[in-house]
Amino acid sequence: MVVAEASCRTCCLFRRPRLGFIVRPPHQFLSLLLCPGLRIPRLSVLCAQPRARAMATSSSSWELPLVAVCQVTSTPDKQENFKTCAELVREAARLGACLAFLPEAFDFIARDPAETLHLSEPLGGNLLGEYTQLARECGLWLSLGGFHERGQDWEQTQKIYNCHVLLNDKGSVVATYRKTHLCDVEIPGQGPMHESDSTIPGPSLESPVSTPAGKIGLAICYDMRFPELSLALAQAGAEILTYPSAFGSVTGPAHWEVLLRARAIETQCYVVAAAQCGRHHEKRASYGHSMVVDPWGTVVARCPEGPGLCLARIDLRYLRQLRQHLPMFQHRRPDLYGSLGHPPS
Repeated sequence: MVVAEASCRTCCLFRRPRLGFIVRPPHQFLSLLLCPGLRIPRLSVLCAQPRARAMATSSSSWELPLVAVCQVTSTPDKQENFKTCAELVREAARLGACLAFLPEAFDFIARDPAETLHLSEPLGGNLLGEYTQLARECGLWLSLGGFHERGQDWEQTQKIYNCHVLLNDKGSVVATYRKTHLCDVEIPGQGPMHESDSTIPGPSLESPVSTPAGKIGLAICYDMRFPELSLALAQAGAEILTYPSAFGSVTGPAHWEVLLRARAIETQCYVVAAAQCGRHHEKRASYGHSMVVDPWGTVVARCPEGPGLCLARIDLRYLRQLRQHLPMFQHRRPDLYGSLGHPPS
């Protein structure tokens, strides 16, 4: 079954096998109407009036770029994970998306650091080759949110990078960002996470990249807790911030949506967060709730429970209007913020 939650700007769907399509309008919308502009084969879509926004725009929803946010439950089985991701990417292409986002650890989630290192590959390995072919086949860009990369220093370090790879619609790698903030935490009730046991922090940020949806700033999961990174990307020209993630069951309900909306509001960017969900194996589970947040801080698309995808249209005219009417970056005082990034005294 595929269930679609749709507005004139957003759609959300998830998949269960062999049961066809059912459409359910979002509960927060009051009036429903048919949207003749949307043409999705085999899917009858009811479109709801979008919630009132800070300002009106004249852009036609159906002229705006469409992005797809994929939610999966990775396991240690790389080929099964690829089959799941490829099915979602092909569905995103069929629905007209120009860019599909996959979550952190889309390639696999291992049971321990030793298995992580064993399963890792270089960027030139077989798995990335399959994704480059998939991008070409589907004719859309792919944000591969966190690839376990054996870097050029693998022989010396025997550690990997958590690498966000951006592919264009020709299958070429146009950007790579290696996660700079590693998640070494011990949250009661969630279990310890020591990413640095197997992973090296990346040395730098990646400049925002122009895509058919807008200029994208690359980040990964735990990076969202550091607003300095998102502000740096916004100041460098980012219009869309990406946080592919695998949040836990304790931090997820408490912090996930709050952090994503905060990053959107303070940078006046769209925020796209593809997430892992469900139980990966006996040692680990993830929170899910993949979503897209607009520059006003409104959640405009989200995935329900389980693997699937949600769709949102990116309205850069709205983003620019918002920045014009609320010119926060012109009001910043960098002369006062010199101590940011250092531990509190």
